[in-house]
Amino acid sequence: MSFGIYAVGYLILIAGVAYLAHLVHIPQHYILAIALIMLGIGVITGVQTTRHKDPS
Repeated sequence: MSFGIYAVGYLILIAGVAYLAHLVHIPQHYILAIALIMLGIGVITGVQTTRHKDPS
C-alpha cells in the first residue's frame, strides 16, 4: 500500500510540473519527455524506498 501512496504523490508532482511547463509555453514534446523521465525516476525510487529487505 505504501508504494501506491508514493506513486500517487509522484503522479501529482509530475502533473504539477507538466502544468507549470505548459504555462511557461514549453513545447509539448519536451513536456512529454520530461514527464516520462520523471515517471521512470519515480518508479525506480518508489521501488527502492518501499521494498522490504529479505531477512537473512
